[in-house]
Amino acid sequence: MDVQIFGVHGNADTRKALRFFKERRIKVHFVDLKVRSPSPGELRRFFQKFGAERLIDRGSRRFAALGLRSAHYGDERWVQLASDEPLILQLPLVRRGNDLTVGLAEERWRDWAG
Repeated sequence: MDVQIFGVHGNADTRKALRFFKERRIKVHFVDLKVRSPSPGELRRFFQKFGAERLIDRGSRRFAALGLRSAHYGDERWVQLASDEPLILQLPLVRRGNDLTVGLAEERWRDWAG
């Protein structure tokens, strides 16, 4: 089983996710969002499953810095914004095949690990 984690090293939940899978010797492909933004197609999967309300971190510093506090966009606009500015997302985004999680989801990850 391989998992893909989208996050940043400075985020506590991202570090917990990396440690969770490392402790179980599960191969992880880490995508550092400060280095490489996720593609709109990849983000669309998460938006289709969870929606913008779950994915957008309205309390993040980057969200406030961009002046988005009063923004009310559709999912497609949020996908574009998140692709350009991934630090407005709830982190980490974790994918195993077609299984997706947002944020710290250790119970779900335990199910994946068996």
